[in-house]
Amino acid sequence: MARAFLIVGFLALAIGLLWIGQGTGAVTWPRSSFMINQLQWAGYGAVLGAIGLMLIWQSKGGR
Repeated sequence: MARAFLIVGFLALAIGLLWIGQGTGAVTWPRSSFMINQLQWAGYGAVLGAIGLMLIWQSKGGR
């Protein structure tokens, strides 16, 4: 179970960081993305990234 938390946590963190970058306009890839320069997506990315960090922390047993 810990391995699943770790994998899902890293995926959630990576996607969250991408959403933050796209929402703030720092990442303009892919060019056709509807999320570019839409600050609400930066907020969604922050929440998803936080969830990812919590899952990573849980996978380590809270140490």
